[in-house]
Amino acid sequence: MKLLVVNTLSEQNEAARAAIRELKGMVSDCKVIHTYEMQLKPCVGCNACWLKTPGVCSIQDGYEEILKGYIEYDATVFLAGTALNFVDYRMKNVIDRILPLVTMYIHIVDGQCRHVPRYDRKYQFGLLYFGIADGDYLNQWMDRVALNMGGSSLGAFPIHQAKEVLSCIL
Repeated sequence: MKLLVVNTLSEQNEAARAAIRELKGMVSDCKVIHTYEMQLKPCVGCNACWLKTPGVCSIQDGYEEILKGYIEYDATVFLAGTALNFVDYRMKNVIDRILPLVTMYIHIVDGQCRHVPRYDRKYQFGLLYFGIADGDYLNQWMDRVALNMGGSSLGAFPIHQAKEVLSCIL
C-alpha cells in the first residue's frame, strides 16, 4: 500500500513525529509532506481549477505536490491541530484546496448532490488530530469530505491512535 501523509503540524511536534513513525512502519511506501512552513493560502473561490485550468489550482504556493499525491497514493492521512473543537485553519486550508480533484458539475448519488470526480479514483482520507476536538463531529466531517470527493473516510482519531486510521484497510 502507498500512503501519503499530509502533516499540518510542526515537524518538531513529538506526537506528529511518533504518528509518522508508526504509519511508516505499517506500509511499504509512505510519503510525508510537511505543510506547516509552506504557508498555504486559502482557496479564493476563483473557479479557475474548474473552468480556466481544469485540475490545476491558480494559486502557486506548493500545494501542487499535495494534489499530485492524492492521485498517486492509495490513501491519505492528514495530521492536524485543533481549534474550537474542530481542525485548525491549516488543515481547513488543505481540505478547501482539494477542489481541483473534482469538476464543477454535480450529479445525484444516493439522493444527494455530489461533485463529478475529475479522475477515475476512489480516494481514501483519514485524520489524526492533535488537541481537543469533538471526535464524533470530525468523523462525520471526514465522511462528508470523502463522500463528496467520490471516496471513503478512514475515520478521525486522536493522534496517539495512529494505528487505528489504517486498521480498516490493512
